[in-house]
Amino acid sequence: MKVVILAAGEGTRMRPLTASKPKVMLPIANKPMMEHTINAAMDAGIKEFLIVTGYRENSIMEYFKDGNHLGISVEYVHQEEQLGTANAIGYAKDYVKGHFIVLNGDMLVSTEHIKHLISRTEDAIISVKEVEDPSQFGVIENKEERVTRIIEKPKNPATNLANAGIYLFDDVIFEYIDKTGKSKRGEYEITDSLQMMIDDGCSVGYEILTSDWIDIGRPWDMLDANKVLLENIDDTHEGTVEPYATLHGNVKVGKNTIVRNGAYIIGPVVIGENCDIGPNCFIRSSTAIGNDVHIGNAVEVKNSIIMDGTKIGHLSYLGDSVIGTACNFGAGTKVANLRHDNKNVKSMVKGELVDTGRRKLGVIMGDDVHTGINTSINIGTVMEPGSSTMPGEVVMYKRKTN
Repeated sequence: MKVVILAAGEGTRMRPLTASKPKVMLPIANKPMMEHTINAAMDAGIKEFLIVTGYRENSIMEYFKDGNHLGISVEYVHQEEQLGTANAIGYAKDYVKGHFIVLNGDMLVSTEHIKHLISRTEDAIISVKEVEDPSQFGVIENKEERVTRIIEKPKNPATNLANAGIYLFDDVIFEYIDKTGKSKRGEYEITDSLQMMIDDGCSVGYEILTSDWIDIGRPWDMLDANKVLLENIDDTHEGTVEPYATLHGNVKVGKNTIVRNGAYIIGPVVIGENCDIGPNCFIRSSTAIGNDVHIGNAVEVKNSIIMDGTKIGHLSYLGDSVIGTACNFGAGTKVANLRHDNKNVKSMVKGELVDTGRRKLGVIMGDDVHTGINTSINIGTVMEPGSSTMPGEVVMYKRKTN
């Protein structure tokens, strides 16, 4: 059986992190999020993959290549224009035969669930998640083991079974994709194709997700996924840990990394290769530090993702944040991450201020951002790639300056 992974989109709600790479290549626990999806499928016994690419596809193809180094086969097909899920899946028509699985490259799904899908034999299977507020999702109606109707964001949902966007299809689906028209959103929706299958009497079932499933739609979702994935890391030290550094719990240290005396690290934490950590810094749990990162003296980092090549200067604090590649924190840079009034933090997405649903959230920082010494960054701030601050500046939202 083959897995088709949808990975053509930029992920505009993830900006500014996707300015230089597609969403599926953003790192979680120091691996591109799509690699975790591929690993879950591999552990389920799948060896053949087709990746539907588009935005900045070279970064995907250069990383995964033909899959031979992973012991799998990887093919690619280019989606000319992102026109909806049915359109994307339709590009797989000449690459699959019989049953195949469709996964999104920006979702974390368990090996267990993929095994359940493989065992099914219907014309189509929709993965669903039991949710508290189904009115915010596409919802299925069912009769016994069959799906009878799919409704997008119903006002009065008949069930709490939300479509999770993970499918098993027989290749008959392509007949219905060819007949699918544009939705009100101007896209070709796979749920419309599925409804036609149901109306024609095809066997369309569902499989309930009972294990971890995270849809990574906005930057702060990366922190939730990072926390889940770090729970399973090994306690391995391939670099140098000096005698008076203290490591509690599972801490993975990469090759040629040095953890200097006085560093205090509470796992789970992953640190990449060629990093310089400390001395006398405090790294708290659920933190992922990429390759070639420097964490200076008297720095505290908590529950954050720090991408390759970034330097956090001495006397700085960083919490509940996502930091892009090649950023530089001037000494004394502080990131606020907590609302003391117990209200949720708001942050900017596609030019609009939205409720993140989180009481704690620091900064979402694009690539190559430089802060002056003693910069203060407010909760939920988004900093555009290439932007910079003056010494002592207080930042709410920062665009690139010419």
